[in-house]
Amino acid sequence: MALAKESSKALSAAVKASLKHQTRWGLLEVLFWMAAAASWFLLPDEHLILTEITIFALLALSIDLILGFAGIVTLGQAAFYGVGAYASGLFSIYITGEPLTGLLVAAAAGAIVALPTSLLLLRGADLTRLMVTLGVAAVLYEIANQAAWLTGGADGLQGITIEPLFGSYDFDIYGHVGYAYCLAVLFVLFVLARYLVASPFGNSLKAIRDNPLRASAVGIPVKARQIAIYTLAGAYAGIAGALFTQTQQFISLDALSFQKSADGLMVLVIGGTGYLYGGLIGALVYELIQDALSSVTPQYWQFWLGILLVAFVLAGRDRPRQIIEQLAARGLRARKTSSSIRASKGEAP
Repeated sequence: MALAKESSKALSAAVKASLKHQTRWGLLEVLFWMAAAASWFLLPDEHLILTEITIFALLALSIDLILGFAGIVTLGQAAFYGVGAYASGLFSIYITGEPLTGLLVAAAAGAIVALPTSLLLLRGADLTRLMVTLGVAAVLYEIANQAAWLTGGADGLQGITIEPLFGSYDFDIYGHVGYAYCLAVLFVLFVLARYLVASPFGNSLKAIRDNPLRASAVGIPVKARQIAIYTLAGAYAGIAGALFTQTQQFISLDALSFQKSADGLMVLVIGGTGYLYGGLIGALVYELIQDALSSVTPQYWQFWLGILLVAFVLAGRDRPRQIIEQLAARGLRARKTSSSIRASKGEAP
């Protein structure tokens, strides 16, 4: 009995140590966020595109929570993004334009839509889930299009007025305040997601992603966990939509379109799934490539972007690293061979 208690204590201590290790910040992570903060000072003329990148990164982060950690494939994240965007805009028009309160409203709207959607997702496999998420986004798109008296329809929701942040900082047309605001929100939500995925809850999600049957066999409530993370991801996407509305002070039907979901998924494919930074890095790469190509070939930039993305997917993110490792290994073998030949001839290495 005493031996069992000691083993249990040792196991508990090992688990706590492992979770603590997962929450530690590495040097590269600190440098990443320091560079992001420094960009506000070093790139004052690029704040508008940096704001778009930040919002896109948050949308990709919401997809990564359900795809990279829970294994739920989705093509309808634009549903929560768009609902959050419209909720924030309508809230600012009819109640108050206070930005932080608008974020909470958008998060609640995204979560409210995601919760019943998650119940539908649990009834099918991957292909069924794709159709459900796509269908929900399509239904909401058509509702927003037909309810022109409320959403503005194809003309978009206009008349949005956002109050100064903390009552002192106006959202200027150059995006200075907007970028700092979006970056701060992204950082806070990223930290929350980071600690969440490193918690026992996050580790149970990884177990569900890898093998749902085995996770259920060891006592993990699979459905409850999937509902919880899907609802949270909906809230994250809703906040991303609210950030777009608040910084642009305009929202259109594009926020609910399939293209928005596809772009978010493509960003995640570029950056990689299952480690949170994939969405952030992917958004940066995707937006910079798109901006560069559109400035060089305004008419055909989508063609060249498609070629690059296809080449990237075919090559894979790990291919460059593998090539570098192979070249390094060949160089090491060549040096060893040369040293052996010189040693056999009695020459100094």
